[in-house]
Amino acid sequence: MRAPLFENREQAGRELAERLAGMALTDPLVVALPRGGVPVAYEIAKKLGAPLELILVRKVGAPGQRELAMAAIVEGAGSEMVVNQEVVDALGVSERALNAAADAERRELKRRLEAYRAGRGSPQVKGRDVVVVDDGVATGASLMAALKALRKGNPKRLIAALPVGPADSIEALGRIADEVVCLARPEPFYAIGLHFADFHQLDDGEVTRILAQARGLSDWSSA
Repeated sequence: MRAPLFENREQAGRELAERLAGMALTDPLVVALPRGGVPVAYEIAKKLGAPLELILVRKVGAPGQRELAMAAIVEGAGSEMVVNQEVVDALGVSERALNAAADAERRELKRRLEAYRAGRGSPQVKGRDVVVVDDGVATGASLMAALKALRKGNPKRLIAALPVGPADSIEALGRIADEVVCLARPEPFYAIGLHFADFHQLDDGEVTRILAQARGLSDWSSA
């Protein structure tokens, strides 16, 4: 087995930040998908001198295969659901079963909104170059759902940034984003975590700590 491509999410974020720093970005805003995208995005926001915000997306995992996304739910009015119809059809998942699984994820989405936002609203993206960050993709369902939701806010440019993902998912992201910055597209692709030496599951405390650090940097830079 090949050695991991990245030591941890922070290293991947710094490498992405170097790529993005060479782009002519207008009034950049960095938007992370929690939890795993947050430490990656923090390194990018720090390098770009940009604010860090969140967009909350919950993957609706297939029965017995939670990592296989059959849909994704995005924060906002009605908690919009983007369905991966190919997966749903292949597994023979009924509409009733899909909706039941989605309802459970909506409850978790609400809990995370309360835990992470602390009363702050959704990110305002109109007219800005928006960099949307995750720690990697497999099917790309969550990141695609986030991009579609943010596109409705009329950003100037929508950029997907991630350390690693399979070529077909990156191609699909490119049909939604204006640009995709991806450090590695290994083939065959098995799992995101295999490409990190440290890919621990972040908890709410880690996410809120990183967000507080990011807000401190933003407050300092605007003083």
